Amino acid sequence: MFFVISKVLSYLLNPLFWIFTLLIIAYFIKNKKTGQKLLLISIIAFYLFSNRFICDEFIRIWEFDFPEKSFPKEQYDVGIVLSGDIVSYDYRTEKLIFRQQADRLIQAIDLYKQGKIKKILLTGGSGQLSFSNQPEASFMKKHAVKLGISENDILLDSISKNTFQNAAISKKMLEVAFPNGGRFLLITSALHIRRSLAVFKKASIIVDAYPTSKLTGIRLYNFEHLFVPHVSSFESWSDLIHEWVGYIIYKIMGYI
Repeated sequence: MFFVISKVLSYLLNPLFWIFTLLIIAYFIKNKKTGQKLLLISIIAFYLFSNRFICDEFIRIWEFDFPEKSFPKEQYDVGIVLSGDIVSYDYRTEKLIFRQQADRLIQAIDLYKQGKIKKILLTGGSGQLSFSNQPEASFMKKHAVKLGISENDILLDSISKNTFQNAAISKKMLEVAFPNGGRFLLITSALHIRRSLAVFKKASIIVDAYPTSKLTGIRLYNFEHLFVPHVSSFESWSDLIHEWVGYIIYKIMGYI
């Protein structure tokens, strides 16, 4: 039930949903003055949420920065890769389809190839209300093995559906694989790392952070970035609000 509620909230808190709702109300409302005010609010909201500069500044506050080039200096026993919009499978063409957060898997494989992590724990089943037959971790493992990662060096959780379950199941697997403890590296997107670290800390798993998929770069002050609306900003805002709400809900539920 919690999983379903969290997904529904994600849809309802999308800025485009708010704006679309305001436009519908403005169109059907009988009071002309109120309708015009709602229309104006919709236009202002559209511009603010589509402004790339404003969006980036809010994201900078929440995102973790990339680690330094020399990090990590010491070898970790396991790199824990959290799933979520990384890869899906097209059963018609029998091909893996890599998505927005594929950088998490790419960085983990790169760290393994460099000898900075000994093993990779891939955690996450289907994180969608529909397409429950898309266990991301299993697809990630298939690709990792194809790229030369030994199956013996891959730990797999293809059941968990959210960050809380990622941590709970990872803890059980790590306690079995490393009864005397080990050094673990948490690999997930820069936007997701704050909530993830809090959840893993609550689960008593000591990890260091390795952010990936950073949404912001250097500040740009050109005309286009400062003033021209960008459709991509809506998706970024949706991801950011998802993290804000997720953090609050996890706090209420006692997950962090």
